[in-house]
Amino acid sequence: MIIVERLQKVIAQSGIVSRRKAEELIQLGRVKVNGEVVTALGTKVSNEDFIEVDGVPLVREEKIYLLMNKPRGVISSTKDEKQRKTVISILPEEYQKYRLFPVGRLDYDTKGVILLTNDGELMNRLIGPQSNVEKEYLARVDGIINSKSINRLARGIEIDGVKTRPAKVKLESIDRKHKSSLVRIVLTEGRYHQVKKMFLEVGHPVKRLSRVRFGNLTLEGLPEGSVRPLAIHELKQLYALSLK
Repeated sequence: MIIVERLQKVIAQSGIVSRRKAEELIQLGRVKVNGEVVTALGTKVSNEDFIEVDGVPLVREEKIYLLMNKPRGVISSTKDEKQRKTVISILPEEYQKYRLFPVGRLDYDTKGVILLTNDGELMNRLIGPQSNVEKEYLARVDGIINSKSINRLARGIEIDGVKTRPAKVKLESIDRKHKSSLVRIVLTEGRYHQVKKMFLEVGHPVKRLSRVRFGNLTLEGLPEGSVRPLAIHELKQLYALSLK
């Protein structure tokens, strides 16, 4: 997959200098692209272009895109001051050498789909304030939820002083014996503890929560605690969704 980015950004992403310093080097004529000196800021290059800084070939960090089925009891962070397990610490050894980070967060007690990457631009597209990428959850909630509450959730609920975006909400099943409901909810935003706060607002605290889909990605065939790289077609679809 060919990815086109600004030259100064590519240089900065390699880790040798900051973006501002990269801009200085370009303006000073110390950067070549495919053997030609480039001095114009904003020059676009692809991952197939050969870049040199002061005559030294630029080594680009390999972009990694992983899908994890996060277990409960694991922190969605690169490290934890309490020494608890994180989505990074449970990665296979082959991925430990990369500077990966989770795309968004799943609560400590929530399991399911989470992405890991070292592509900061894609991450911002997927979870930034303008993102409309769908996140689908299954929530086991306390009590027997009714259609009125379902409709309230779907229209949007004010939490922390801000109304949530409209959501897709469907009652999957009711467990009358244990007085609980299983509800499927699809959001296009990812505010802090959003699902839990939304259900709490309608009087049905979440007992158990799983994220079963992120954009075009599901957990099909991926055991809990496991991870796999994204296929090229999955990554292309994810990029397309991030631009909507």
